[in-house]
Amino acid sequence: MSASLDAVMGIGKNELYHIATKAQGPSGSLPLTPDMLLHAPSGDLFGLSQNVGMGWSPERLNGKQVLILSTQGGIRSEDGTPVALGYHTGHWEVGLLMKAAAEEIRSMGGVPFAGFVSDPCDGRSQGTTGMFDSLPYRNDAAIVFRRLIRSLPTRKAVLGVATCDKGVPAMMLALAAMHDLPCVLVPGGVTLPPEDGEDAGKIQTIGARYAASEITLEEAASLGCRACATPGGGCQFLGTAATSQVVAEALGISVPHSALAPSGQPVWDEVARQSARAAIAMEARGIRMRDILTDAAIRNAMAVHAAFGGSTNLLLHIPAVAHAAKLAVPTVQDWIKINRDVPRLVSVLPNGPVYHPTIRVFLAGGVPEVMLHLRRLGVLDGSVLTVTGEKLDTVLDWWETSERRQLVRQRLLEADGVDPDDVIMNPEKARQRGLTSTVTFPTGNIAPEGSVIKSTSIDPSVVGEDGIYRHQGAAKVFTSEKAAIAAIKQGKIDKGDIMVLIGRGPSGTGMEETYQLTSALKHLPFGKYVTLITDARFSGVSTGACIGHVGPEALAGGPIGKLRDGDVIDVLIDRNRLEGHLHFVGCDGTTFTPEEGAAILAGRSLHPAAAPDPQLPDDTRLWAALQAVSGGTWGGSTYDVDKIIEVLEAGKQALAAKQSNG
Repeated sequence: MSASLDAVMGIGKNELYHIATKAQGPSGSLPLTPDMLLHAPSGDLFGLSQNVGMGWSPERLNGKQVLILSTQGGIRSEDGTPVALGYHTGHWEVGLLMKAAAEEIRSMGGVPFAGFVSDPCDGRSQGTTGMFDSLPYRNDAAIVFRRLIRSLPTRKAVLGVATCDKGVPAMMLALAAMHDLPCVLVPGGVTLPPEDGEDAGKIQTIGARYAASEITLEEAASLGCRACATPGGGCQFLGTAATSQVVAEALGISVPHSALAPSGQPVWDEVARQSARAAIAMEARGIRMRDILTDAAIRNAMAVHAAFGGSTNLLLHIPAVAHAAKLAVPTVQDWIKINRDVPRLVSVLPNGPVYHPTIRVFLAGGVPEVMLHLRRLGVLDGSVLTVTGEKLDTVLDWWETSERRQLVRQRLLEADGVDPDDVIMNPEKARQRGLTSTVTFPTGNIAPEGSVIKSTSIDPSVVGEDGIYRHQGAAKVFTSEKAAIAAIKQGKIDKGDIMVLIGRGPSGTGMEETYQLTSALKHLPFGKYVTLITDARFSGVSTGACIGHVGPEALAGGPIGKLRDGDVIDVLIDRNRLEGHLHFVGCDGTTFTPEEGAAILAGRSLHPAAAPDPQLPDDTRLWAALQAVSGGTWGGSTYDVDKIIEVLEAGKQALAAKQSNG
């Protein structure tokens, strides 16, 4: 035997080959009846054999079956230490939630099942080709979750456990499509901030800060080691992960005060048991997802998103949930109206004005506390049903006088010395503190279909006294994120520049998230004087004058793809009216009107370097084509099967006609 083969196969031991060839099998008998044998599908009967084969007692087979799905990743030993790492802390501990839920179901006489579809980490894939699979993963995972649900035809209810940027939206899409099943989403919670260190958003800027000589190598290494202070849960800021948890609860598909709970702690563990009880009660009362997810529930979620100042990525996910639930899909105008009507009330990372971590938002009362304020303003529909089986008004009445509310808010004051009313404010205090609505939707000859900016994140010092951000400057156009980040780190970006990153939408990169650019700009001394415009998207923790989701995307013929270095761009963001524009207004020393600029762009060809990334996977190319046919990013990047089939049929007919004429 060769040395290398010996190293792989090891030294043989005789006991390895004492191999059993048969076994007695489980004791007892299946609880079958004549009716079952005569009328039940063979799959139902074989399923019982499978259940006892896995060790379930035959005497306990008649309970109602509840499926628990999650995004669990990695392999943990009994004491929690890693045997094999997961992709991120967000799915590292959710197996504990599944276990708690399963034990609760079993104690109530039910039969729990479990399945897993792990999820990626947007932080881990920043600046890498891994980002090309990030947003497409959401649709794929939702499909697999739905297939797993349908593949257990005897399940009576479903629990979905998820934590992070794409896992929670994927789970929401899957559960929303289960119109005739009772379902509950269990949020995976948050990790704690370090006692002395930086949060998981800021720590992603150590490369940019080191390049700018803001920190030393030793500081970067030390801070990076402590950023995730506890081993489970989503990041400590109100990015896409935290916002998605908030939205799930606001939709009524999670139990009250479950979003943003601290992972691994008793209050977090209890959420799983509460969710299990809710699912079983829903099944007993005949409450289904179609009873929970309504147009009014979608509007409530949009209102809570606005009040929290949530991630712009939810502009992709909430419409997708509505589509999955067969409800009206929110339009840009719907988003504008909601954000005009609903004030921002939450002071949290990364929006401020005080950068409280998400655990403090949970202790200040979380989603139900914000909803109390919104109900008083008259911008919530309290008649919607929740997974508790009660209407939202009843839930909020309970919360307002509950011991839970009193104790968690008192804990925030005792533990951190923070007044909960300084984290979740009433509208008057929020106005006094200068909190403004979160997002603005600029249009113009560069973005005729629209774009989005988290306008709260623009540095206040560059916003006029009238609440308007104005910037006119020369474009520096990039066709890859790698080139753009290199320009920042190499000092090739100057105060007053307008960075334009094109060809990075769905057709180019799967609509990559470009947080490393926005975070790097934030830590440049003059970064607040630089505007970034792109057809890609941003992380929920992004800050600065960063405008994304520009539509149409460059590779779909959008005018953004026709910009050149030196083109003069006029940017205006009205943070009060939530309006704005992105106009091409000059080149080669000549200025012109936006209308004239639109005509010039229409006559230009696509930027010669703009093209799909050469490493774009075929899987993502297919996703991009399907979502484009289905309405694109402003429709939530969903799959509209009827539209896709219509286009395919039209294509087949066109090809047949071409062949017959040829």
